[in-house]
Formats: sequence, C-alpha cells, structure tokens
Amino acid sequence: MNEPAKKQNTEVVGLTSLYHEQAEWKVNSGESTVHAKRMTGRFRTLKYITESFWLIFFFGAYMRWEGKQAILFDINNRQFHFFDLTILPQDIWMVSLLLLLLAMTLFAVTSVASRVFCGYFCFQTSWVDLFTWVEEKIEGSPNARHKLDAAPWTSEKIRKKVIKHAIWMAIALFTGISFTIWFEDAYQYWRDLLSFNLSLLEWSVLIAFFLGTYYLAGFMREQVCMWLCPYARIQSVMADSQTILPAYDIKRGEPRGRLHRHGGGQADTVKGDCIDCFQCVQVCPTGVDIRDGHQLGCITCGLCIDACDSVMDKIGRPRGLIRYASLEELEGRPVHKLYQHPRTWVYVTIILLSLGGILYGLTHLGSLTLRVAPERQPLFVRMSDGSIQNKYTFKVLNKTGEDLHVSVRAEGGVQGQTLIGAEEPHLVTHGRAASFTIFVRAPEENILKEVTGIEFYVTNTKDPSMEAEYTTKFTGPER
Repeated sequence: MNEPAKKQNTEVVGLTSLYHEQAEWKVNSGESTVHAKRMTGRFRTLKYITESFWLIFFFGAYMRWEGKQAILFDINNRQFHFFDLTILPQDIWMVSLLLLLLAMTLFAVTSVASRVFCGYFCFQTSWVDLFTWVEEKIEGSPNARHKLDAAPWTSEKIRKKVIKHAIWMAIALFTGISFTIWFEDAYQYWRDLLSFNLSLLEWSVLIAFFLGTYYLAGFMREQVCMWLCPYARIQSVMADSQTILPAYDIKRGEPRGRLHRHGGGQADTVKGDCIDCFQCVQVCPTGVDIRDGHQLGCITCGLCIDACDSVMDKIGRPRGLIRYASLEELEGRPVHKLYQHPRTWVYVTIILLSLGGILYGLTHLGSLTLRVAPERQPLFVRMSDGSIQNKYTFKVLNKTGEDLHVSVRAEGGVQGQTLIGAEEPHLVTHGRAASFTIFVRAPEENILKEVTGIEFYVTNTKDPSMEAEYTTKFTGPER
C-alpha cells in the first residue's frame, strides 16, 4: 500500500475511533463526584473577575445614602429605593422593560457565544466554584480528594470534613442573609436576627436559602446544570453553526495518542496534536470531554482551553487545538466577520428600545406626579351669581422619602377665574398618593368658547423647583 493510501487509512481509522467514542459517551448522572483541577490561564482569570461581581450581592445592601439604605426593595411599602430615586408601582413599566432587556441580552449573547452566562455569571456556577475552592484548600488536589472520599473514616478525615462543611454552612447562611437584606434595612435585620426576632416569613426565606445553597452548591454541583436548569435545554435552540463556543479541532488533533520521542529527540509526527493527556477533562467543572463534541454539560467556561494551551506550550505545538470557534470555522467554511443572524439583530433592536425606554423613564421620573380628572357628571355647574364652576379631582404622588406640602395654582383657562380649595397647601405623605378636590369658578361673560385649555401646577412649598404640571380643560356652556 502506497504512502498516501496508508495516511488516508490512518485518518479514517482515527475518525472512526473518535465517532465510536462519541457513541459510547455517557453523562455523569451523579454516581461520582467531579473534582475539577484548577489551572491558571486567561479564562480562569476572567472567571475569577466575573465571579467577583457577586461580592455586590453580599455587600451591596450595606451601602448607606443620606442615613438610609442606598438600594432597597421595600415590598411592604411597595417601593424601590435606588439612592435618590424612588420607584413606585406606578412606574412598574420600567421594571418590565428592565426584565425584557435582561432576557434579550441573555438570548443575544447565547446566539453569538453560547452559554457564557452559565460559565461566568451564573449564581450556581459561581457558588460551586467558591465551594470547590474551599474544598481544595482543606482536602487538597483532585487526586487527594478522591483518595479521601474512598478512605475509611479516621480522625483526620472527620476533621477535614467538619471544617469544610462548617465553612460551606457559613457561606450558605451568609447567602440567605444577603438575599433577605435587599428587601429590608440591613442593620435592622441583623438586630432582629441576633435577637431571634425575625418574622415567620424572614425565617422561612433564610432557611430556604441556607439549605438550597448548601445542598445545590455543595452536593449537586454540576447536576443542577444538567438536570434542573431549563436554560441548558433551551440554549440549544439559540445556537447554530455560527455560534462560537469551546470546540476541539478534530482535523488537527486526530488521530490522538501519547507523545513519543524517536531517535534524535524528534517527536512523532504521524499522530495529531492531541497527546491524550486528559488535562481538558480534568479541569472541566462538569466533567465532560470536549473532544467528544458539544455536549449538554458544557457551560462554555473555556477552562479546557487554558489546559490545552498550557500543554501545547510544553510540547512546542501552536495553541488553539481547543479554542472558541464556530462549526463553520471548524468545517473550513468562510467565517463571517459580522454576525449576520437576523434574530440576533432583532434581539439587539429590542435591547436598544428597552434601554431607551428605561433611560427616558428615569430622566422623566420626577419627585412629584400629578393627575387631574375633571368631573364628568355634570361637566359644569352654574352658580347663583351666574358664574360657571368646574370640579377637578387631584391625585398627587410623592416619590420622595419625606412628607411634603404642595400648593396649587392654575395658568391659562378663563380670565378672572378663581381656585376654591387651593387656599392652603395640601399634605402629601412620602411614597403615597394624596387626593383632594379643587373647584375653578369663572364669570360666564369671560367664557369665550365651550372648552378652554387650563394647566394646573403643584409645587413643593419648601422647594419651589420641585413641581409637577397637568394640562386639562375647563368646560362652559355652548356658544
């Protein structure tokens, strides 16, 4: 058999073997614990950086602003405080836009770069990484942990397990506390907690988060990603041949095999670049073998890329045997420099519209909101002196954190009009809407048309710059 035929036969055998391995691939359904190896690299560094954003979750609620909690989801009073901003149920449309923006961002990122949210930002992934870091510091390397798990119970094993689980429980407890204090004052919550004076709901939330975090991050780990998280399933319909994700270059890597040196120190050039070192499998937090193709357990964290690149550096081969790449790139098809999927641009458009709506709402939020409803039955009343009177119901919403007194004035309308009920300022409680009635009376001879525009203003008596306006109409007899 000539050399080209031998080479082609070798490639076919190698690919056949790989496909056979793929057919035999089995998901770890929890029968064994995945003890992933930690290796340095650019993706591990990026993972540490993104996971550090969760420190805001732990400590963000302790920020104070003008003597109050800076960020507070006050469910009891139906208010959301963000520094100087107070968002009330009337502004719930902005929250809806925010949720839409987050959802569309998740969809857009997934369609372009697969499950990077799972790999770098997910609550479960980050807490598992923290728990396994603690585990590694106490019990040692992955091999040492496997040996410890299989070893009989001794005083040393009990000591390590007790310390590990005590720290896990402390993290889980602090997680439950941190979640709860976003919904009530942090200092008051700690006082109630230390005096065992929490309500039944508060105890229930704390216990639920404590048990959930301890069990999901400490024991289930990657099984949550595979069997409980719906995103692992729906992401498959968002990815396509243009989506980039950690991928093994089968053409370059196969046929894989151990690295051998021939006479003169020359490496074996017959095999592919993959030396079957299993470093990519050992660092995977979900225990998958990226060489078997894209799998349900892959959370696209890129840690396998760090592992493979470090091996390629050691054996003198170019990096990128495992890399972020699309199926089109691996198959040798032209790669689009500009992502061209129509649905991705739809996602981006929705994101921009949602962001624009939120920015508009925040810049036009105001501290006071005014609504004026004219009386419909009857439209006007003719008084004994011949003047025409209209009745208006005012609804003033105070979005500040303190009670206000507001004065009422009118502009436009009918010449010679007078306001009845606006002689004294009206009290508007903080975070509440106040309703009161104002009458506008005008001489009939000054009413030149049936409907006349009129503008009402409510002004904070202590701060005239805090003002709200509303345009409505004054109705008179037919002309």
